[in-house]
Amino acid sequence: QVQLVESGGGLVQPGESLTLSCTSSEFMLDRYLVGWFRQVPGKEREGISCISTAGGAHYSDSVKGRFSISRDSDKNTVTLRIDTLRAEDHGTYYCARGSSVCSAVVAARSYFYHHWGQGTQVTVPT
Repeated sequence: QVQLVESGGGLVQPGESLTLSCTSSEFMLDRYLVGWFRQVPGKEREGISCISTAGGAHYSDSVKGRFSISRDSDKNTVTLRIDTLRAEDHGTYYCARGSSVCSAVVAARSYFYHHWGQGTQVTVPT
């Protein structure tokens, strides 16, 4: 089973920053499309961002300007930095692996991803 592992979540105060990480011990992330999704109870999983193998990235309109996705090939990691956290940023964040080219459509739809991590929880108190 393909394994992706997210980390970096926790309880964060509004206005602070947070960096989530996605890594794998089984394959090289820089050979694949990687996406980040967020889910809160009772709602569908929401596409946040994706990054292509070439480094091109897209973001959902709700997070543009505050979220930044990047690769660290040396660490085999894809990170999602969240600046100026808001209460609405809370949820479980999942990273996922796919084989498409990142675009606005690919960032938004879980259909393009075939392997998922277990998620990391981000809590932002109101």
